[in-house]
Order: sequence, then structure tokens, then C-alpha cells
Amino acid sequence: MAANFTADLAPEFQRAAELRTRALQLAEIELHAYEPVLEALRLPREDPERAARVSATQTEASKSPLEIARVAADLAELAAQLATNGNPNLKGDAIAGALLAEAAAQAAARLVAINLTSGPVVGEAAEHAGRAHAARDRALTGAHRR
Repeated sequence: MAANFTADLAPEFQRAAELRTRALQLAEIELHAYEPVLEALRLPREDPERAARVSATQTEASKSPLEIARVAADLAELAAQLATNGNPNLKGDAIAGALLAEAAAQAAARLVAINLTSGPVVGEAAEHAGRAHAARDRALTGAHRR
């Protein structure tokens, strides 16, 4: 909303709309992303393919939360920009957007860490969560300076 009503930020509004659409798509994907992991975990422990299948399905299930973390970080950064430089009448909406985006990034990064426990993808998800956290801080402090 804050991007929509900030006339001189048309490219940012377009980007916000694209990110919103992608976030909704990812939410749908995430609804079912863990089902293959549960199926693999139901295999008998003595099944020789169980460990590899569990690992592969956990890796696959981590793709959507990783992308959610990235999109949420991008949205948090946009919200911080809008809280600081956007329409002053809508800075509350921009701050709310930054807070919600940061929460989504943190939750998604945690899902990646739970699925994979370690490795470069876990680090990448944590970086996105860190970006979102920093953006949230900028939104809160930048909006108070105006």
C-alpha cells in the first residue's frame, strides 16, 4: 500500500507487486513442500534407500522456504525505503510491512535450518533473514527521524 501511494516510487511499486505475487505463489508451494519428507520418513528404517530419500526430500523441501526468505528480505528492504522516503502519511503501513516481511524471512530461514541443519543453503537463508532484520531496523529508526 505504501508503495502504491508514493507517486515518485513507481518502479518500487512495480517491484512490490511482483514480490507480492511471488510470495503468494511460494506460500502455495510451501503448503505441500514437506509432504515428500514425511513419506520418506515413513519408510522402514531398514530400507536401504530411506536415508538418501529423506536427505533428498529435505533438500527439495528447503527450496521454497529459502525463496520465501529471499523474497521477504527484498520486501523488508523495500518497506524500509518506503518508511524512510515514501509517503509520510503511510509510513505506519511501510513499517508494518517491514515487520511482517522480517518475521516471514526469519520463519523461512528457520525452516531451512530445521530441514538441512547445516551447509551453504542454511547460511544463505540466514543471510536473507539478516538482511530482513537490518531492513526492519532501518524502517523503525528511519521513520522516526522524519
